[in-house]
Amino acid sequence: MQSYLNKLARLLAVAGAGLAVCPATLMAQAAPAAPIRVPTVETLAQFPGMTGFQISPDGKHMIALQSQGDNRTILVWKLADLAAKPTVIGASNMQISSVSFLKNDMLQVNMTQPYDLRGDETLKVFINKLYFTDLEGKNWIEPMAATEIPRSEIAKKAAALANPTVLNRLLSDPENVIVVSDSGNASNRDVYRYNLRSNKAQRIMRLSESDSNVFVNSKGVVWAKSRLNTDGQGAFVALDFRNKDGDWEEHFRNYVKNRDVVDVIAVGTKPGTAIISSNVGREFAGLYEYDIASRKTTATLFEHKYFDATGVRSLRTDDSPPDDAYDGYTYNGHLGRDTQHWVNEKLDSVVRGVGQALGIKEINQEFVGVASGERAAVRSFDGVSVRLTGYVGGETPTYLIRVSGLTYPTEHYLLRGQSIQLLAKERPDIDKRALGTARFVYYKARDGLNIPAYLTVPNPQLCGAGPYAAVVHPHGGPWGRDYMDYDTSGWVPLLVSQCRVVLQPQFRGSADWGRTLWYAGDREWGQKMQDDKDDGAKWLVSEKLADPKRIAMFGFSYGGYSAFAASVRPNGLYKCAIAGAGVSDIERIWAKFFTNPYFQSAQEPTVRGLSPLSKADKIEIPIMVYHGERDQVVPIIQSELFVNKAKAAGKPVEYHVLADYAHGPAWTRKIMADQLGLISNYLGKGCGGGGL
Repeated sequence: MQSYLNKLARLLAVAGAGLAVCPATLMAQAAPAAPIRVPTVETLAQFPGMTGFQISPDGKHMIALQSQGDNRTILVWKLADLAAKPTVIGASNMQISSVSFLKNDMLQVNMTQPYDLRGDETLKVFINKLYFTDLEGKNWIEPMAATEIPRSEIAKKAAALANPTVLNRLLSDPENVIVVSDSGNASNRDVYRYNLRSNKAQRIMRLSESDSNVFVNSKGVVWAKSRLNTDGQGAFVALDFRNKDGDWEEHFRNYVKNRDVVDVIAVGTKPGTAIISSNVGREFAGLYEYDIASRKTTATLFEHKYFDATGVRSLRTDDSPPDDAYDGYTYNGHLGRDTQHWVNEKLDSVVRGVGQALGIKEINQEFVGVASGERAAVRSFDGVSVRLTGYVGGETPTYLIRVSGLTYPTEHYLLRGQSIQLLAKERPDIDKRALGTARFVYYKARDGLNIPAYLTVPNPQLCGAGPYAAVVHPHGGPWGRDYMDYDTSGWVPLLVSQCRVVLQPQFRGSADWGRTLWYAGDREWGQKMQDDKDDGAKWLVSEKLADPKRIAMFGFSYGGYSAFAASVRPNGLYKCAIAGAGVSDIERIWAKFFTNPYFQSAQEPTVRGLSPLSKADKIEIPIMVYHGERDQVVPIIQSELFVNKAKAAGKPVEYHVLADYAHGPAWTRKIMADQLGLISNYLGKGCGGGGL
């Protein structure tokens, strides 16, 4: 394997677009020969130049999504002739948000646009639509679209919200796909075989109101489904399989209040088996082979001691299970969502070889048990993920590679044999050197828990030696988490390029770090959950990374709640705070969301603690608040109530409403730049005076 890595590094050649880059050139590019370019707000607000590279299942074509200004187009190449100009497919009325291969000769395209739902009052939202088109963009299909023109307001609303989902591409069938209809009404969802040539749909399964996820194999057979329902013990999620007679049988029932999850991941490699994930009785979810007829788990496929296992990977391109074993598994690791673990040694060597050729270091990354403190050192790329995203077999195998990190704007490569071609840098105008260095760390909470965190430190060549101004930057959710991929919101790149150290704490209550950390956040909103963030700020000071007089908190969504909480807690740690789309009244927000019995059982009992609105007239530090007018996740009234109460008491609060902004991401570059500009200006000049 090592000889392969060395050979790949020696023979690295980047061709195309007039470029020819060898390892020596890459090393030269990394040297600080020219002054470091600090990205402007406008540069950080740009959409990715090219992203979403994919290869067709037959290996003949490649696609990507290109952004020019606010306009996004689809590019289609013949893989055998990448030097030729690609076919360009655009959209006139809606914005293309993503694209993928539906068939070898057809694409599925997701689009979005602002929409005003008019009723007793106008509700400003965004709608999403699925379309199918050929590789030239000549013929467009809106699958499952109503044949009659909607005339009533109710019919128009239903048509606007309707958006089916592809369940299986049926690659062996050139004419049909399997879709589930979605009219925006849970009682009107069924599974259909949809003919791409005639645009006709044949219902193959009626879904009940309790049916949730549906699993269809490559032959178009619905073989498993999940159900949401309630009984005397509360809300539950059931997993059903079809037996040999075609009848549905319940195999698993997990009560939402216990946060146990058993789910179908894929068809098993043996007849009559499924690959399932389960966290039942475990700290982390694992992947297991399950024999449906005997109702037994027959093999443990993959478990990780520090992270949840999430999926399987196969080199097969027909969406069928492999004949023997899957080539790899995925888990939500420290580097990114669905981090790849390759069982296939050839694929592992390809990924490591590309990393070595690009000059990405490998380190012994330490992982620590949240409560136990048990430690392990695992070989890992240093702050950058190198991910295999596409494959074409044959005499000369071809691989698509994606490289990304907090301080490494995403890049895409095509590897053929021993030659690697740079396809695109998503953000070519950003100087990596301005983004500092990032690493995954742990720090101690005051009660002894080990809190995972992402630490991004400014480049001393740009900013001098620390301590620096610092921003504690909690994630949303709170049942969410951060990753080490490039931050496409622009928040971390903005902060660190302006010489501020950034800490992203994975505080108690965060998901995907195991049950211990997850459960520790129950009923601790603004209390122990907030203590973890404050302990992170103190850790930065103890590590001589942060100036104790220049620390701020900035967060969005639940992170915005954290900023509200920081402004009313009398601890003297922060000079100021920024709350983006934050929750200020926890009673009001959960009264809106927890009409759903599953939310009521799962999360609502955990939402107890500090409601910042109750103390908005007593805020301890200056705060800037901003919110999008189209936000339906956290309604804008959550910010308005806090701001109005604070202003009425004469407190230092600044407030901004962003037009045509929802709960992210930004619809246009201007909206993105406006948001980043507010943050930059407040931390540069405001923050109680003189900036941070």
